Amino acid sequence: MDVMGGIADYSGSLVLQMPIREQTTVTLSRREDGLLRIRTTAAGEPHPEVQIPFAQLLADGKVDFQFARQQLRQIAGGDWAGYVAGCLLALHREMGIAITGADILVDSQVPAGKGVSSSAALEVATMKALAEAFNLHFAGNQLPLLAQRVENLVVGAPCGLMDQLASFFGQRHKLLPILCQPDHLSPPVPVPAGVHFVGIDSGVRHSVGGASYGDVRTAAFMGYSILAQFDGTTPGELRKARETGEREHLLYNGYLANIEPSEFESRYAGLLPEKMIGADFLSRYEVTIDPVTRPLPDRKYDVLACTRHPVYENTRIQYFSLLLQHLPPPGEAATRERSLRQLGEWMFQSHGSYSACGLGSPRTDELIWMARKNTGKGVYGARITGGGSGGTVCFLCAGDQGLEAVRQIHREYEAKYGQPVLFFG
Repeated sequence: MDVMGGIADYSGSLVLQMPIREQTTVTLSRREDGLLRIRTTAAGEPHPEVQIPFAQLLADGKVDFQFARQQLRQIAGGDWAGYVAGCLLALHREMGIAITGADILVDSQVPAGKGVSSSAALEVATMKALAEAFNLHFAGNQLPLLAQRVENLVVGAPCGLMDQLASFFGQRHKLLPILCQPDHLSPPVPVPAGVHFVGIDSGVRHSVGGASYGDVRTAAFMGYSILAQFDGTTPGELRKARETGEREHLLYNGYLANIEPSEFESRYAGLLPEKMIGADFLSRYEVTIDPVTRPLPDRKYDVLACTRHPVYENTRIQYFSLLLQHLPPPGEAATRERSLRQLGEWMFQSHGSYSACGLGSPRTDELIWMARKNTGKGVYGARITGGGSGGTVCFLCAGDQGLEAVRQIHREYEAKYGQPVLFFG
């Protein structure tokens, strides 16, 4: 569960991620006929089994991720099977394993489209199953990085790295701090006794592959390009960074999150248009450093809001993490209460910033309002998670009273809409 950070990951922010109880299991056995037979136990999947000759995903016998993505889109069920097949493609290309076919069973309790990293869980589980089957050894962050590459290049979803890192390194009842520049991990932060981070599904499906998430990401990188060129960086330098991934020589090391809010407001905010057509950006600034998105000429982007978001979000999270680690004990009731309210306020601010970027939704806003109405009952804050535009809302509550108040919100929300929605926690 994305407690704090979300879409600021691709702009280099600190993020705080917490594992949930639900898990994904991938079982794999090797074949010798070149066939990939991928099956899921997920209820309601219209194509629970997909069969693909592995050679069909190769371009002239070689791995070309774009070619594979096009092939998968022509196969019934290829959308979900691509997360699995992409892992085989990535390891075939990067680690030289010989793919002679496989039977692969996916059994996932992690619900899709709820903003709780179901795709990352599937990629990481598949990579781990392949590691056992082919006796592979991954060093450091290699496995999460390969999993992210699958989602970016095979599935075509422009996600950051935080979900894959959290799925691989996360520990129960602890927040995993990740400084996404690109993948610096700090020791997990234990959640203080009596404090709870729980989630309620909004009932609105979320997808990082959707247009809204991609537009917000694109707008943030457009904003960075405008600021960098104002300070003397050339389009050629930005283009080289895009191609090589090397950002250390760029303004703020290539990350918006490294700008202090005061500096952003005094030096840069006035340079940014509130909205900008892609064609106008391309004619004036030419390029962004993001390797997985492109400004579309006929699309209008919310450049100012999407650039401002990671600047402030990173600062919020820095203070959030520090205060959580030094939360006063229950015996210091008044000070502890003020601290919890401040933590909750940062979550509410984060949600508001998501909405300013265009990633809110009426149903998630309703859950936020329900949290605000219960702030005197042990509920302190809430925010939309992950890529936004639906999915899950994360709540901060304390004690038995707070946990029961969030459960009551869940019951009332279910009753209002007449449908079951998931509760994480």
